[in-house]
Amino acid sequence: MSALFDLAPEVPATPVVAGPPAPFTIIALDLSLTCTGIAGVGWTDRIRTKLRGDERLAYLETEIASFIRTADMVAMEGPSYGHGAMAGHEELAGLRILVRRYCHRHQLPYAVIPPSSLKLYTAGRGNATKGEVRSAVADRYGIHTEGAGRYDMADAYGALAAASDWLGQPLADVPARNRAALAGCQWPDREAMTS
Repeated sequence: MSALFDLAPEVPATPVVAGPPAPFTIIALDLSLTCTGIAGVGWTDRIRTKLRGDERLAYLETEIASFIRTADMVAMEGPSYGHGAMAGHEELAGLRILVRRYCHRHQLPYAVIPPSSLKLYTAGRGNATKGEVRSAVADRYGIHTEGAGRYDMADAYGALAAASDWLGQPLADVPARNRAALAGCQWPDREAMTS
């Protein structure tokens, strides 16, 4: 005969064993007014537009946010102050600020990687050409960027690789000379990210 409220015998709880920390999701950006490169581990994409002025900035902000909103960290290539053609300089600076403000509002840590540091980390030379960076990304990481935006996507993948290495999750082995580039970047507070 069973009681109305038979109780199952207590089963001891299985102990929870802490494993290695979960990998951080990093999304990297090579910001551009016409073709922004985007990268995550194992993939690249681009955002293209022919819009102008405030419409373009609003469009880019929305599209970029759709990629970074679930990230644990954003890595972006910094400005190229020595770039000869300064057309759109104010708008491009505005785009950078929009992305940084989005990250700030959403408590999303971000890194800024100067172009020379990105080139040194990715291709081994701070003055590497766009083609050399693209080739290095294909050779070291197996990421082949093609078509319109191929250089932007390769730069974004280089930023992703540098940020991953800085976080202790390198995507591939790189020479010590290349890794020295990490010292020249603006990184978020690592302790705040990992606690």
